[in-house]
Amino acid sequence: MGKKAAIIEGDGTGPELVKAMLKVLKECNTQVELIQCDAGSEWWEKHGGNSYISPETWKLLEESNTCFKGPTTTISVPTAPRSVAVSIRQRFVLYANIRPIKSYNRTERKLDFVCMREATEGLYAGIEFKIGDDSAIAIRKITRNRCEKVIRKAFESAKDRGFKKVIAITKRNILKETDGIFMETVTKIQSRYSGIEVEEYFIDNVCQQLVKNPERFNQCMLVSTNLFMDIVSETASGHVGSIGNVYSGNLGDNYAMFEPAHGSTPKYKGMNKVNPVATILSGAWMLEYLGEKDIAKAIFTATEQVINEGKYITYDLGGNATTSQVAEQIAVRAAKIL
Repeated sequence: MGKKAAIIEGDGTGPELVKAMLKVLKECNTQVELIQCDAGSEWWEKHGGNSYISPETWKLLEESNTCFKGPTTTISVPTAPRSVAVSIRQRFVLYANIRPIKSYNRTERKLDFVCMREATEGLYAGIEFKIGDDSAIAIRKITRNRCEKVIRKAFESAKDRGFKKVIAITKRNILKETDGIFMETVTKIQSRYSGIEVEEYFIDNVCQQLVKNPERFNQCMLVSTNLFMDIVSETASGHVGSIGNVYSGNLGDNYAMFEPAHGSTPKYKGMNKVNPVATILSGAWMLEYLGEKDIAKAIFTATEQVINEGKYITYDLGGNATTSQVAEQIAVRAAKIL
């Protein structure tokens, strides 16, 4: 039976980026059935309701082997629904959000490490309430169960990649209870991986080191709670040319969602100028997850060639190529490799 992937086009520049990604996947002759659907703030503004995701799209997500989410907009008002990404992560228990940070030849820093965060709880659990007209409280929910899942995944991923160190990021000197549970779990799980060292960094120090000396994290798996690692991975992306290069996956035990790490940049909607690399590589990773490893490898190789050559790159990388021109170059080269 063939594999199915639900493809959420998203908001802002999302539809044109997803179109570019689908062009590359189809040019490489993927056998995955790619079913496009709607979700996000633009859909919600037309239809309303308590979710950015329609019942029809939820049904399609549940019937698919995996899903891809184009960039979506989350409206920053209390009455708006929870973000598309958070909703899907929580519904399917996609506890591990993974963002590889790898530089290309054109960047000054030579980096190669992976950021992994617990993606279903922490401050992003969305438990907050007003305690008066001028004050509100947000709860940082940390459970041993979810810590164990993401930390085990971090050690397994480090082992698979040949990394010898896991960097655990906390603020345990202040958040003694929540980060206490997190670090207790790191210590417990490390005992099963004799060849992998652990180093604990506080979040403020990690951010300073990412500015000053990010190479110290090369060949390391960085793991943390939801908000901390969201900030760390975005900071790290500044060294790899652009957040437009950073792809990501959200993995659970039986399902996954793939997405570019960046937002929907609505101001550039319809201008055919936004970097499609993160979207294309997230799509390639989705194919790898579904078993099409040769196609995924070809797309990654072709993308590296295009960026390193520097002739067809978008404005954020110092070039003037369009979204569709970059996608065309990657598609042609990947198909040739295959």
